[in-house]
Amino acid sequence: MIETPYYLIDKARLLPNMEKIAWLRQASGAKALLALKCFASWSVFDFMSEYMDGTTSSSLYEVRLGREKFPGETHAYSVAYADHEITEVLGHADKIVFNSIGQLNRFAEASAGHVRGLRVNPGVSTSEFDLADPARPFSRLGEHDPVVIAEMAEMISGFMFHNNCENDDFDRFDAMLGHIEDRFGHLISKMEWISLGGGIHFTGEGYPLEKLADRLKRFADTHGVQVYLEPGEAAITKAATLEVSVLDTLNNGKNLAIVDSSIEAHMLDLLIYRESAKILPNTGPHEWMVCGKSCLAGDIFGEFRFAEALKPGDRLSIEDAAGYTMVKKNWFNGVKMPAIAVRELDGSTRVVRDFGYEDFAAALS
Repeated sequence: MIETPYYLIDKARLLPNMEKIAWLRQASGAKALLALKCFASWSVFDFMSEYMDGTTSSSLYEVRLGREKFPGETHAYSVAYADHEITEVLGHADKIVFNSIGQLNRFAEASAGHVRGLRVNPGVSTSEFDLADPARPFSRLGEHDPVVIAEMAEMISGFMFHNNCENDDFDRFDAMLGHIEDRFGHLISKMEWISLGGGIHFTGEGYPLEKLADRLKRFADTHGVQVYLEPGEAAITKAATLEVSVLDTLNNGKNLAIVDSSIEAHMLDLLIYRESAKILPNTGPHEWMVCGKSCLAGDIFGEFRFAEALKPGDRLSIEDAAGYTMVKKNWFNGVKMPAIAVRELDGSTRVVRDFGYEDFAAALS
């Protein structure tokens, strides 16, 4: 039995997402790039590359990882590139997307001869969190003025739009794409490729994939462009769990169970967005608050129901632990970083990475 805590990536749960992505690629003609900012556990990249076209990145290290570990295309994007890293970025990227016209001009000579794009901010998004809203007031994420963009159009061959945060509503996607076409369509038709970014939860249960495929194909045919999607969570939703063990129990008006993990260190988005973890089936007569072991008072996974009262040694599985977890894990409080394990399609499980004191010390100075 593997010692907790560890993230368990289950290929059998990853496969349905991959199959939906493969179907959408075939039906729509769109290409799909894994968003490494969400999931970058490269031990399953060989498996995922059978269903996807490559990777998209947010930094030098991510684009290098995509080039070295994931067969297919590598798209480079960053909110801002530094002078000392642009040459290496270009060396790993098939396409480079600049966030601003200022950066495009700054690195025009260095990137000459490379496939270049520009991020465009359409001014609308589906994000329910101001923290994550790329179209929030005074946003630094992309250029927004079609008149200014038109002046630079000859320097690039594509645009990236990324505004479908947490969007599981096809009609909302359709309406926003229509808005993009109304405002930028005359420029889109001058391009060769368009990335519509990530955040479209098209692998979710009940999502109308056929409608999405038709809409993407019509968009591509109307404007004569190759469409790219950049699924992050859509690619890995429900594909992993965080396996933890109960270390102690107490009662302070509620039943409390302390586990060998921490949301601040291992599932940071729960803390950032004030969301509860998921434990299934979450039924039974015993209600417990599951708490992390760090000294942060609010280090709480959530409140759940169990068939039996929890006790030290019990193991729990935290659901949906693939996206924005392993890429954000940290050494707060020196809490042991979860290992990473992969369950193969035949049911066998192997630990692909463990972390110890040496890793903790090496991250410091």
